Amino acid sequence: MEQQIRTLTARLLASRSLPRSDALVRRALVDDAFRVELDNRLAAVGLQLIDNPYADHVAVALAGDMHEPVFGAGREYAASNVGLTRDQLALLIVIWALIVLPKRERQINRQKLSDDGQNDMFGHEAPLPRGEEVAGSIVEASLLADFAPVLGHKTYVQGKLLSRLAQLGFIERRGGLIHEGPLLDVLLDYRLLADRIIHGTLGEVLAQAGHPPPEHDAFTAPEPDYDAPPAD
Repeated sequence: MEQQIRTLTARLLASRSLPRSDALVRRALVDDAFRVELDNRLAAVGLQLIDNPYADHVAVALAGDMHEPVFGAGREYAASNVGLTRDQLALLIVIWALIVLPKRERQINRQKLSDDGQNDMFGHEAPLPRGEEVAGSIVEASLLADFAPVLGHKTYVQGKLLSRLAQLGFIERRGGLIHEGPLLDVLLDYRLLADRIIHGTLGEVLAQAGHPPPEHDAFTAPEPDYDAPPAD
């Protein structure tokens, strides 16, 4: 086990994220003794393993008590602890809302992009879908048309904002489309962000741009419609 722990720790430090399908990652998620030892190794250097069961990857991040000693109060980290500027962070949240909010609804309902959920009466008993089978993509040209005027201009958004988010692993840009990167869903907390976006100013901005968010977060049951006719 010692060599496997060292290998996984080194790979996490080198790559920052690894897919859940990786053999050693799978072991860390199901083997309690292995996970405890991994957590101890990471904690010894001020890190922690971040595991979101709805995300396709796991990642390492600073332990909570290390943020201030490592980053301090430097101006470059006023917006985020990965050095994102405010406009980069704003675009990240927009992309997260456009990709992860509908993705989580599909996951909770056990729906895939290719399935409207009408053909599987046992859908809620199916394994939790992850990755590109539930995560949609964004047309980059459409994103630029809707939000570049607010964030600067097209060249700036492409060269300074999107390129930085891709470099950090939050997004992947392929063939004119923006896809979920390995860190998008694992490092941003859905339960913290979803309700604030849906019921906040950003939700209104998204709706005005033609991208209305869901009416409620995926973990909140919709209120019953007492005016609806009874089902047969």
